[in-house]
Amino acid sequence: MAPTRKAKARTGGGAPASSSAAGAKRAKAGGGTGIAKADWKEGFKKKQAGVSDMTLLSTISNDAINDNLKKRFENAEIYASSPFPHPTSDHATYIGHVLISVNPFRMLPIYTDEVLHSYRGKNRLEMAPHVYAIAESAYYHMISYKENQCVIISGESGAGKTEAAKRIMQYIAAVAGGQGIDGVKEMVLATNPLLESFGCAKTLRNNNSSRHGKYLEIEFDDHGGPVGAVITNYLLEKNRVTGQINSERNFHIFYQLTKGASAAQRDAYGLQGPQAYAYTSKSKCLEVPGIDDVQDWADTLKAMDVIGISKQEQDDMLRQLAAVLWIGNVQFGIADDGNAFVQDQTVTEFVAYLLEVDATLVNKALTSRVMETQRGGRRGSVYEVPLNPAQASSVRDALAKAIYNNLFDWIVERVNKSMKAKAPTSHIIGVLDIYGFEIFDTNQFEQLCINYVNEKLQQIFIQLTLKTEQEEYVREQIKWTPIDYFNNKVVCDLIEEKRPPGVFAALNDACATAHADPTAADGSFVQRLGGVSSPQFESRGSKFLVRHYAGDVMYTVAGMTDKNKDVLLKDLLDLIASSKNRFLQGLFPDRPDPDSKKRPPTASDKIKASANALVEKLMRSQPSYIRTIKPNQNKSPTEYDSKAILHQIKYLGLQENIRVRRAGFAYRNSFEKMVERFYLLSPATSYAGDYIWQGDSRSGCERILRDTGIAKEEWQMGTTKAFIKNPETLFALEHMRDRYWHNMASRIQRAWRGYLRYRDACARKIQRFWMSKKEGIALAALRDYGHQVLGGRKERRRYSLLSMRRFQGDYLGVGQAGPQGQSLRSSAGIGSGEAVVFSARAQLLVSKLGRSSKPSPRYLILSDKAVYVLITQVVNGRASTTLERKIPLITIRSIGFSQLRDDWFAINAGISEEGDPLLHCYFKTEFVTHLMQRTNAAVQVLIGPTIAYAKKKDKQAQITFKKDESIRKDDVYKSSSKPMGRATPQARTLPSGGSSSIPAAPAVRAQAPAAPSAGRAAPPPPSRSAAPPPPPAAPEKEQWKALHNFETNQPGEMALKKDDVLDVVTKDDGGWWLVKKAGQEGWAPSNYLQFIPPKPRAAPAAPAAPSRRAPPIAPAAAPSAPVPQSAAGRAPAAPRAPMAHSVAADPNAAPVSVFGSGGPGGLAAILAAKRAAAENGGLSSHDSPASSTGNSPANSRPGSGLGGLKCLLCCLQSTRVLTRLLVYYRKAHGATQAGSQAITRT
Repeated sequence: MAPTRKAKARTGGGAPASSSAAGAKRAKAGGGTGIAKADWKEGFKKKQAGVSDMTLLSTISNDAINDNLKKRFENAEIYASSPFPHPTSDHATYIGHVLISVNPFRMLPIYTDEVLHSYRGKNRLEMAPHVYAIAESAYYHMISYKENQCVIISGESGAGKTEAAKRIMQYIAAVAGGQGIDGVKEMVLATNPLLESFGCAKTLRNNNSSRHGKYLEIEFDDHGGPVGAVITNYLLEKNRVTGQINSERNFHIFYQLTKGASAAQRDAYGLQGPQAYAYTSKSKCLEVPGIDDVQDWADTLKAMDVIGISKQEQDDMLRQLAAVLWIGNVQFGIADDGNAFVQDQTVTEFVAYLLEVDATLVNKALTSRVMETQRGGRRGSVYEVPLNPAQASSVRDALAKAIYNNLFDWIVERVNKSMKAKAPTSHIIGVLDIYGFEIFDTNQFEQLCINYVNEKLQQIFIQLTLKTEQEEYVREQIKWTPIDYFNNKVVCDLIEEKRPPGVFAALNDACATAHADPTAADGSFVQRLGGVSSPQFESRGSKFLVRHYAGDVMYTVAGMTDKNKDVLLKDLLDLIASSKNRFLQGLFPDRPDPDSKKRPPTASDKIKASANALVEKLMRSQPSYIRTIKPNQNKSPTEYDSKAILHQIKYLGLQENIRVRRAGFAYRNSFEKMVERFYLLSPATSYAGDYIWQGDSRSGCERILRDTGIAKEEWQMGTTKAFIKNPETLFALEHMRDRYWHNMASRIQRAWRGYLRYRDACARKIQRFWMSKKEGIALAALRDYGHQVLGGRKERRRYSLLSMRRFQGDYLGVGQAGPQGQSLRSSAGIGSGEAVVFSARAQLLVSKLGRSSKPSPRYLILSDKAVYVLITQVVNGRASTTLERKIPLITIRSIGFSQLRDDWFAINAGISEEGDPLLHCYFKTEFVTHLMQRTNAAVQVLIGPTIAYAKKKDKQAQITFKKDESIRKDDVYKSSSKPMGRATPQARTLPSGGSSSIPAAPAVRAQAPAAPSAGRAAPPPPSRSAAPPPPPAAPEKEQWKALHNFETNQPGEMALKKDDVLDVVTKDDGGWWLVKKAGQEGWAPSNYLQFIPPKPRAAPAAPAAPSRRAPPIAPAAAPSAPVPQSAAGRAPAAPRAPMAHSVAADPNAAPVSVFGSGGPGGLAAILAAKRAAAENGGLSSHDSPASSTGNSPANSRPGSGLGGLKCLLCCLQSTRVLTRLLVYYRKAHGATQAGSQAITRT
């Protein structure tokens, strides 16, 4: 016997669920009195009728049970409530673990989803009795105790067995868990409408009577999820296909088909209304109140789709159903010789069309029979024997029954195929829905088989609930008073035994007798029944009486032998074998061997084997019982037939069951399992959850029961098991066990809550930081993506990878509201709907005819649509920024980089006439990162030792990158040599314009010599013998004077007034110096400053006379520029062969500070200087380059221009110094040839 379900939501041992609510109400009432405040709603609660648990009846008798059921039925309770009142009590009655259900013959609101879920996780005594409680108990025991379960539903026909089975399946499908099991659930539920249509029919006692037995085994995995199901079919009443008594109907499917078929189906299969067919109109019952055949037909088709029956298979099924109906319409006439003939040949022709056979063969098979004589075990002559009309009708009906019966078996097999478990099966829950016990005025072979199976089921009930239980008490030496009961094993033996021969044995012997006439075979059966001897049997001529547990039943012998043979004529088998329909042939896979001497199994043999197999399956599972009772024979929802119900109470054995349950023990288990389950409840057997008991399991079990304070009369110790009398005691043990773990869990919860508080505090701290830094984090994430784009393929500066610099993108403020950004946006023609993601200063490698290529300052802007290159030029004395190049993103194919640590890259602009721009920008990684994001990584990133680009559409060039140890700058562009930078970079990072953390002044950088001019007048390189200017006195500091006013509000910059005296802290090559004034430091433009020389100790040597000064050196960065003639008038040298351009990358260069931006002061200084230069005639506007945006750190501060250089040159007198400055400016700022000449003249 399986242990009872433990309580999960119980406040105390055995307390009802309602007590929880009462306790909560009592807690709210307060006051410390422990008495709850009265609830005015209690006066409106429905009072309980009778008792819910019939073990609590004061008098145990059949009349008392009948009276209790009557009270509950009249109170609209088909189930009795549990022993404790519950506001949603439904309509069942418990006898221990047996549910008593009375059919209400109406729908009641007790099967809603709300009611269903209220039973989930509750034990049987917590909730009102209900079929859901039985299903929950079975499911829980399968999960908790790893035992197979079965629910046996018994009762007479019309008592509600099928409905109870459907509700159990509904509950299990709703509560069973698991992933990906919805399809299994749907298929299990879909079997109900499908098998009801083909296996149920309207009878006098029940509008939806099961005319077959069904055992559904739902298969579960280890986690309690359904993974499959198997259906076993028993005893389809195939005789109903060909005939029914008045006011009954054929199987539902025939009425559904004839009423609900589509127009196409009617045309294909010749379908008409049910009144047009003999098999559906004989009983004169075409409509049934409460049954909608059209809607049921739609549900049947939907069930077929859910189960997975294909459209072709459905069409084949409908063809066979139509064939059965049309076979029934074949009528026979009697010829002059007494033989039968088919009256309407069109019917047989249509039957032949549906069966896809020859119409001649149909006529022959229905009106004649081929017989073969045997002589001495050998085949003799073959005769074709004509049939009379009665025999022909019997053959016709046999064909129809065979087709339908085999079609039903195919459906069950097909359903099992669809529901086959696709995962390992752990345990099952079986639901048995089979015929109820039947007693009619005329009881034939079908009733004998049905009642025999019910006897077998009753035997299981007796075996497990009465016999086995009392035998166990005796075996375990438990104090017990035996209770008498009727053991129906004698009835089962009467029917199935071979020695002495029972009813089935006598029937098989009569069938084995060579009698072609069924009447003679029935007579032989009557003779053999005379030899049956049993107090439960009486032979009465052509009838015999069997005293079943449910009552005495008189059976009629006529026709039994013919039905028992259950063999289809060879002529009909040959007819089916000739069909071209493979589906029909598949319905008859097995044909008897005519040469076999073994007797084929009879119908009684098959039902006996099926019943024994069923009993074996049920005995391997832990059973739960539902005993259904039919209140009246008229299907009335109000009539209670006390006499009929009293008879059912007697044959169901409810009185004996109540006595056993009342005097017995509700729970028993072995000592070992009891100790294993409840050892936590005693300090002698457990410590901190560990098992510490050293004695035997019996003494340990007894110690546990004593330490828990359970009264001695509530339990007994057997020889191998402990017995507990009341389920409330077991629930109390389970509750104490739950509380033990609850206390342990409370400790864990306290620690966990402490951890949660700590975690939440940390999370809040992180959130505060995130709210303040989330924008920076997004930019840092963009930076990480940029590292991934170039990672592993291009050398990176050390601090580019280690520093936490964020990719800010719009360094020039083009996308912002400032004047500089708006000016650049307007110059580029960027509309308001175009988002700018990147802007910075850059240098573009410019190629001019006759001169070497050289870098020229530009503005580089990237939007979500295009790349913009802007240039600043002086036009009519005013600086103007214009759009030089626009490259749509969709035209960019690739972007090329070198493998070294430089800042050059080329943009492959597709088929552009202007060629590919080769750019130098400190923020190259950030540029390519934004470009990849905006193009969804559609641009190919090419990294190699050279960069190939197109100077123009069809003119390809490449630039080579090499390291030069003598180069200290980041990278140097040279048109001839390819110097290499140092291996170790200097670790220097400029601040973002602020005055904090000022780095030391940079070391003096050696410059690579420029390429010499082709002219003869080019001066030699300066020698070391030339006297340098005298150095300042060592103890004196350098001082500088401001030449002009410098107004600024940018952070990190210092405002100047004319003649301010300053100390220079750091000199930077980019044109901005770090100065100090009055204890404050800041950045100022170097061209605004003039050096105050200290008083020299000795006068320096006079510079060379101007007439002896050599002409200036031609710019090396313009290879295509014409070389002027020398002073002697000689022609210039022949031009050099074109060289591959190269860039020397300095691996030791310091990283760039990215937190500054070009301020407004730089642009104003450029404009002022250029205007001054134009006025003095030193520079023309068209020769003036744009403001410097070199690759030095000055990119983050205002740039310097030619005007600033002119101011600085005013202070210089030496030709040697002028020459050196000119070379420096050409390399660093890309001065033009004209600019160089202007500077030289000045």
